[in-house]
Amino acid sequence: MDRALLADFLRARRETLQPEDVGLPRGSRRRTGGLRREEVAVLAGMSADYYSRLEQKRGPMPSEPMLTAVARALKLSQSETEHLFALGGHAAPRRVSLDERVSPTIRHIVEQLVDTPAIVFSRFGEALLQTPAAKALFGDYTRFTGMARYLTYRWFTDPVQRALYPPEDHDVRGRVFTVELRAAYTADPAGTAGEIVDALLAVSPEFAEVWRRHEVGVTHHLDLKRYRHPMLGDLEMYGRRLVDPDENQELLVFMAEPGSPSEAALKRLIE
Repeated sequence: MDRALLADFLRARRETLQPEDVGLPRGSRRRTGGLRREEVAVLAGMSADYYSRLEQKRGPMPSEPMLTAVARALKLSQSETEHLFALGGHAAPRRVSLDERVSPTIRHIVEQLVDTPAIVFSRFGEALLQTPAAKALFGDYTRFTGMARYLTYRWFTDPVQRALYPPEDHDVRGRVFTVELRAAYTADPAGTAGEIVDALLAVSPEFAEVWRRHEVGVTHHLDLKRYRHPMLGDLEMYGRRLVDPDENQELLVFMAEPGSPSEAALKRLIE
């Protein structure tokens, strides 16, 4: 256990959160930004004295349940939680596989879509589960790591992702991705959306230009969209969304017009 680094890490993460980020009132007497120690303690279900000692480099070695509670209170990402456990002298908790994170309701629906392209996305565009038809159509989206897990990040950084769409559609696709990311960022700027925005601003001038527009309400999901497949050629499909608000997940199902050349091509793909 590294008490000094643990204390510094906890303090740094606490100071990045605002009361409204965790559902607490700001109050009129708050003079500085960030959460107070006692607020983190309440959120973690522990005494303020115990948490304060951790930040003062004099606390006992915290247990795994305590670290889990602190990680939840500070809204740590999976990587940050693993780092917290290492500083606290424990092995990192088992990583939950992508498909384990899918809500039971959506999983049940996906299991019925054997021959249909469908993808379960997190609210940030991370693919959690794909049907075999979706993998054949788009490739395996669940294989990515790091920032590349997020579809919006790949759109602005990976030419292979863009190759799935005709060049004349690239502008509107980028705007749609940016609008959706902005909605998540507005709701939680200190969370994952903020990390994606910072990463993209650092590497993509195109994203920076679209981000500065502050567009809202750009939508393209209910239109007939065009895709390019290396074997099937050009395809036209609708994307229908089923949202699970409790789990912040959405199921995107791709369908072609009945009797169209695109439907015939999709049938050949999954045969």
